[in-house]
Amino acid sequence: MDIVANYHPVLKAFLAGSFSGTFSTILFQPLDLVKTRLQNPSQNVFTATVNGRIQPGMINIFTNIIRQEHVIGLWRGMVPSVARCVPGVGLYFSSLHWLKVKIGKTRNQDLGAMEAVALGVVARTMSGVALIPITVIKTRYESGVYKYNSLGGALKSIYRAEGIRGLSCGLGPTLARDAPFSGLYLMFYTQTKQAVPKEWMQSPSAASVIHFSCGIIAGIAASLATNPADVLKTKMQLYPDKFPNAFSAALYVHQNYGIKGYFKGAVPRMLRRTLMAAMAWTVFEEITRSIGLK
Repeated sequence: MDIVANYHPVLKAFLAGSFSGTFSTILFQPLDLVKTRLQNPSQNVFTATVNGRIQPGMINIFTNIIRQEHVIGLWRGMVPSVARCVPGVGLYFSSLHWLKVKIGKTRNQDLGAMEAVALGVVARTMSGVALIPITVIKTRYESGVYKYNSLGGALKSIYRAEGIRGLSCGLGPTLARDAPFSGLYLMFYTQTKQAVPKEWMQSPSAASVIHFSCGIIAGIAASLATNPADVLKTKMQLYPDKFPNAFSAALYVHQNYGIKGYFKGAVPRMLRRTLMAAMAWTVFEEITRSIGLK
């Protein structure tokens, strides 16, 4: 920690963010896998049929994955998940720190509600654009539709078959999901934290619980608001020929599933995003305090 303390503040934020993202990504990968399978019900999952429509259940998908792929199958897509989330979280936190400095905020100054939304959106957009090829591979790995042998092999295969467009498909819905999520999350998180009496934050153990609790509240609200964009992103990245744009994907979902279709996978996504973000922010807050970033 003494060596890290001498690094540039932006690099400190990147390292702290990457470190916090590693734990949360590995721990909650099964929920992301189940969410992707729920949004792609044509795959081999145990389902119930209601009014002639396939209705996969979260527990059924968990059971089916364990039965067909064993427990290790719940961590399918771990390599692209880590390749995306770890530097992605690092880029997000370092961009956030850099943007906060640029608007003249000191380490201990709180962000206003609209400032938090704006900074969260811009920081997530920057990291989202940089890592969209890994996002595409991660979605395909988890879906069970594509069989790639490695991350490098997947990159080459997609580029050969679909070009740059294939490596960036679903960018619009991805940003429409991630940028508002981060903006809303940061707003809810900072506003909830500011509502807590300052003296409660003096104890390190109490501060961790408060950070995590604020993260849970912020995650639930932001996840529900952005789930429709996540459904469209999954459709576009799995079937780019069938869904060349967000409108065609939205039309398909609405015609086949109605409004409820936009909330497929909402439960595992909400659990994962909420717990992952809460853990990432809690660890980030603790690390930045130890290395003198705040």
